[in-house]
Amino acid sequence: MTSHNFLTIRRPQSVGAAVLMRLLALAGALLVVGCATGPNANPRDPLEPMNRKVAQFNEVADAIVLKPIAIGYREIAPAIVRTGVSNFYGNLRDLGSAANSLLQLKFRNGFDNLIRFQINTFIGMGGLLDVASELQVERHSEDLGQTLGHWGVPSGPYLVLPLLGSSTVRDALAFTADRKFDLVGYIPSTGVRQSFHGLRLVDARTNLLRASSVLDEAALDKYSFARDAHLQKRRSEIFDGDPPEEAPEKPAPPVRAQ
Repeated sequence: MTSHNFLTIRRPQSVGAAVLMRLLALAGALLVVGCATGPNANPRDPLEPMNRKVAQFNEVADAIVLKPIAIGYREIAPAIVRTGVSNFYGNLRDLGSAANSLLQLKFRNGFDNLIRFQINTFIGMGGLLDVASELQVERHSEDLGQTLGHWGVPSGPYLVLPLLGSSTVRDALAFTADRKFDLVGYIPSTGVRQSFHGLRLVDARTNLLRASSVLDEAALDKYSFARDAHLQKRRSEIFDGDPPEEAPEKPAPPVRAQ
């Protein structure tokens, strides 16, 4: 399992940091305990027993830490500030999207993303203002997982990552390379760098508050709903919204009487 900068915690100075470290340790234990697959495993999700345990951990971590922080952030920070923060991190993603668009030979999309990054960085106050959208320069979100899928690399099993949530084996491995395009990772001060990573996590969770409420109310099995929705969404992204029809699953062979 890869490690991510914003999950790295050094010398916790608060009760919240200590709690988060314990939650991460619990997640690691769940990964070890839940590696067995069931006899009737979903072919797209052979790691379901493990994934369900990690999903349960994520729900606990979210209820105890992430969701309360996100709600507090939404209540305290004015809308214009929250929009600026979202724009800032969206601008950083445009740089990686430009590189992955070019790797997929989508030269127009890559050019659009580069132009967006330049306009919003130099005219939009470092990305706080989304001037490029006002100028109708379209954003084309791409990542290395999509690039690998574009060139035929299979997604591999569905995977739930601690705190990060739904993914696949391919996308989880690609995430490490995507970090090379994250300019926050090049901030020399560890404290400042971790603060930026933490704010990104809070911003992402705040933007999902409404969606998570709908999920809690609508889904009988939140795990299956989240899995199927994520896999469908990623497939649509890889094929630019027009995925080919999937081949029907082969029926299980009949059991012969002994």
